[in-house]
Amino acid sequence: MPEKTEEMPETSEQLVTEDGAAVEPKPPTAEDLGIDLPDDPERAVEVLLTEVAEARREATGFLDDLKRVAADFDNYRKRTAKESATMLDRAAERVVERILPVLDTFDAAIKVEAKTEGEQGILAGMINTREQLLKALAEEGLEVIPTVGEPFDPNIHEPVGAPPGSTSYVVAEELRRGYRLRDRVIRAALVLLEAGE
Repeated sequence: MPEKTEEMPETSEQLVTEDGAAVEPKPPTAEDLGIDLPDDPERAVEVLLTEVAEARREATGFLDDLKRVAADFDNYRKRTAKESATMLDRAAERVVERILPVLDTFDAAIKVEAKTEGEQGILAGMINTREQLLKALAEEGLEVIPTVGEPFDPNIHEPVGAPPGSTSYVVAEELRRGYRLRDRVIRAALVLLEAGE
């Protein structure tokens, strides 16, 4: 029988030599495993059972360690994904907060009445630009807070004044738009109130 050119791990599958011939793997001996067996068969069985029990304890320990490492890694992965999403949200919020004065300027500009044909063209361009900007920001999660006709909500509305003697209020006029970014209020709407029903 030809010699094997390299040692291959013992498996339940057949081994193949260089010329393609199949060779049945030999089970390892006690000597291969570093176990010194006594000559007495009963004593040898005891030694082998002790070795198996120790190997099982060790394997269980390794498996427990592996499960802990896998759980730690899973927690790490979840935590870093959450931290990354939080950082992205904060960065988006900072950018949007810096753009809000620009939106306020557009809001003020489109309230001006255009008198000439040139002013009407400029106003139409400003309205178009404002709408494009709002659409781009909406795609990132920005929403305009509803105001006129809505019941007063202190979480999203900042009142300038309220008529006395009422317990419920409705938004009568919007003085400055308010915005939410992904369900978080980044600026409350500045509103005037009137008594509700």
